Amino acid sequence: MVRWSAWPLLALTTLIQAVLIQAVLMPGAQASLLRPLLELMRPQLEARLSQACVRQLAGSNDGDLAARLQAPCQTIAAPISRCLVDETDRSGRSLGVVSELLSGRFGDDSEQVVKRCLARQLGLDAGSLDPLPLRELLQRYSAARP
Repeated sequence: MVRWSAWPLLALTTLIQAVLIQAVLMPGAQASLLRPLLELMRPQLEARLSQACVRQLAGSNDGDLAARLQAPCQTIAAPISRCLVDETDRSGRSLGVVSELLSGRFGDDSEQVVKRCLARQLGLDAGSLDPLPLRELLQRYSAARP
């Protein structure tokens, strides 16, 4: 017998399985089928982006600065998480990204989505950063910072 506390997890697992099965059976429709699942994951993604922003900007030494950066980092994280969900859906890589997220890894599909979102944020064409490795882009960005 399923306990009530386990019911939401069971229902979500069943939903994920149904969507993944449909996405495999109907590859052309996978982006629109997985969009609801991506939207369910967006608040968690937004929270992780916000936490990463605070860690990156405040470091581990300044609790007061970290507290003051919470609101600005949350403000930045919201449109970035929306962009990542949108670009995942548009790119047709939803199934790959979801499977990478569920397995806890950052793979090729996730990298392509991040590059598409970065290009969008910079006002570039969606695929303009595709030839460049993400690690190289991050190293160039880190080297350009004061």
